[in-house]
Amino acid sequence: MDEVLDDKLLSKKKPTFPVHQKLKEYLKKYNRESQITVSYDDLLRFQGAVTVYDHNDDDTLWVRCYYPDHERQHIDRDLKHIYDVLHSDGRDQSQEFLTVDAVDYCTFGNTKPFRIKIRNILNDGHTYFYVKKADSSRIYGLELEHLLSPHRINFLVNGDTLIEEHIAGIPGDEFIEDYLEACTHQERTQIAKEFVKFNERCLIRLLGDMRAYNYVIIPTHDFDRVSYAIRAIDFDQQNYEGRLKVYRPQFFKENVPMVMNVAECLKNESIEQYKKEERALIAKRLINTQSRYKALLRCMRSDELSTQDKLKELKTELLNFTGDIKFKNCRNMGSVLNTALEFVRRNYNNDY
Repeated sequence: MDEVLDDKLLSKKKPTFPVHQKLKEYLKKYNRESQITVSYDDLLRFQGAVTVYDHNDDDTLWVRCYYPDHERQHIDRDLKHIYDVLHSDGRDQSQEFLTVDAVDYCTFGNTKPFRIKIRNILNDGHTYFYVKKADSSRIYGLELEHLLSPHRINFLVNGDTLIEEHIAGIPGDEFIEDYLEACTHQERTQIAKEFVKFNERCLIRLLGDMRAYNYVIIPTHDFDRVSYAIRAIDFDQQNYEGRLKVYRPQFFKENVPMVMNVAECLKNESIEQYKKEERALIAKRLINTQSRYKALLRCMRSDELSTQDKLKELKTELLNFTGDIKFKNCRNMGSVLNTALEFVRRNYNNDY
């Protein structure tokens, strides 16, 4: 893989882009829209909060929110209903067995989400979901993740509120610091393979800002080994930045240990083979989800998701990177992504 550059790749802050009518129609058609009864702004009305610490007594940058008694009952009921809609049929038949253990608010980053902890009182099992301000960049990123990655993801939108399911796994920065060095050579080789494929997947679908804390490592225990998968958990930087390096996780300094692991465990021939495998898998997903992904791209091509300066920069870098002159004619970021995906699919069809 190319050398890691330790420069600032990202703009200071990405603005929030509103959800326009065409995207709303898409969400309704594919059952992503829901008449949920609590909004992001409703949760902002907390009366007090305390810092949440991890098991090492370090500040997690989350605070636990407390609401007035006269509001808490309604908020709890509405949050349990959201959980039921997200994970079941929304009929609320299981609500009596659910309780809201915590409502946490993140003070770090652009999105400032709420994290909701729902517990089943019958067996003490719990899960999380997130309530965020709806942003069309994030919605496009979530839907592209669902269509083009090996993973499915649930989310709901209502007005200016976005509900996301929790993606379980070990945060990338925590895995690098606490687990990577202890892995066996076989495990490190498999992690290297997954990072190469993850890097290629982010580049192809133009998902940016995959610093170590924006993805998770998921270990799966097989009968004779532990295998690993890498999943993105932050989708704000979908088609926004102009620099191509932003869409390649290998260029972030936080990922240096992962890049070094690739260099130590894989030969260049293997790296190229895994890149080719990932391109082929995405091309197959494009073919298999053709009508839905084309409907999504039609929405993106009618939307403005970045600035003209960033658009011009990305078009130029992709033209130089691929040699495809079709990037010259792209009028917005949706058109850039469509051209990039068609480039991958066209080359796959030419190979087979």
